[in-house]
Amino acid sequence: MSITFLHQAARGVAVSLALLSLSASIATAGNAEPKSRSASKAAKGNLRKVALSPDEQGEFANFSQWKNVADFIDEMVEKHGFDRAALEATFKKTRYIDSAVQLVKPAPPGKPKNWRAYRSRFVEPIRINAGVAFWDKYADALARAEQTYGVPAEIIVGIIGVETIYGRNTGNFRVLDALTTLAFDYPDTPNRDARMSFFRGEVENTLLFAREANLDPFSLLGSYAGAIGWPQFMPGSIRKFAVDFDGDGRVDLRGSPVDAIGSVANFLVQHGWKSGEPVAFPVTVARDETMRAWDMFIGQGLEAKFSLDELKGAGIVPTIEPPADMRFGLVDLQNGGEPTEYWLGANNFFAITQYNRSFFYAMSVVDLGRAVRTARSR
Repeated sequence: MSITFLHQAARGVAVSLALLSLSASIATAGNAEPKSRSASKAAKGNLRKVALSPDEQGEFANFSQWKNVADFIDEMVEKHGFDRAALEATFKKTRYIDSAVQLVKPAPPGKPKNWRAYRSRFVEPIRINAGVAFWDKYADALARAEQTYGVPAEIIVGIIGVETIYGRNTGNFRVLDALTTLAFDYPDTPNRDARMSFFRGEVENTLLFAREANLDPFSLLGSYAGAIGWPQFMPGSIRKFAVDFDGDGRVDLRGSPVDAIGSVANFLVQHGWKSGEPVAFPVTVARDETMRAWDMFIGQGLEAKFSLDELKGAGIVPTIEPPADMRFGLVDLQNGGEPTEYWLGANNFFAITQYNRSFFYAMSVVDLGRAVRTARSR
């Protein structure tokens, strides 16, 4: 969001909305625009003029004089044939976004995870009603995406609703400002080097995307983490997974909800979504502390890799019987001081976690999509 990325997982999306975006939409996380067909259309989407808040405007930093940025410019010149003077001028105009640095810092330790509280931020009347309106308006595009990619409309609706409340919160940070700040001045955290490398790659993708689409890179707006458009695709995800689903000759994830629909579906397929397969099944687990063999299945990664027999043998009991020939992972949704909720996640559940690496996020997408579908059928 798409799609693809980071988070200090649940926190990232939660702020993205409050943007995180993030993205949605992102940060998001999408705007992929090959050349527009007309000047009037180019004026839409990323190129629209918006009033930026002080947090979004940032401050002068003259990145062109930072040694790490100079090294990056050397690399872009050598690797991709960019003009050195033009890049130096670009980074001289790039601004430092302190709010982005503050927002990516890990949440304070000690507060227990609470699935029900998290879910309530996303599966609520505003998003459900907006989701019904979105589905009604773009029913044809959603049906076409489902037919083309095999991703149910409710999953696409769920992702766009969680990310940006159907385009309401796509973010107004200049993407190059936010990404450059995080690439070269990420806060001091245990994963700082990895995160700086990630964001440096996204600065590279932003400049490449802008060149490929013949855009001013400063026209790209998104979340504090650089996620763009209705589905909050990162620039790298735009280049890899975004599609021109409305057929106008360009990909525009900020200005075209139809492109967003197709791009979300394509992202999921490229990350393992299997048409016609289920997503998740509720289960119970043995609560006796002396019979916690199922505990070994907690924290085993974002992958469906265990057989049903293995899971049942450890005391995991499905309340709805899953297909015996599928693989699953145990999903634990912690509820603070209340009992944890458990599910068996199938392959398609873990495809959603590639959009945001959080069980809470993936289940919120599933639940919001289901709630919108139910409300729409009334």
